[in-house]
Amino acid sequence: MPADLPDPSRCPLCGGPNGCAMHEQRELCRSLDPCWCTRATFTAELLARVPETAHHRACICAACAASPAR
Repeated sequence: MPADLPDPSRCPLCGGPNGCAMHEQRELCRSLDPCWCTRATFTAELLARVPETAHHRACICAACAASPAR
């Protein structure tokens, strides 16, 4: 993976594992249960904190999604 692209298994906000089932499905080439994020609501403020290089490339983790803005 090029150095300028984010790791799709890590949260672009905290760097921790994001638990993205969709990423795991691609890696394992099999179908899993829907990802937790398909049922989550992400505020515009939270999404605005994601670096542009990570847009549509790395998922926010559940902890960052649930925490108030820093």
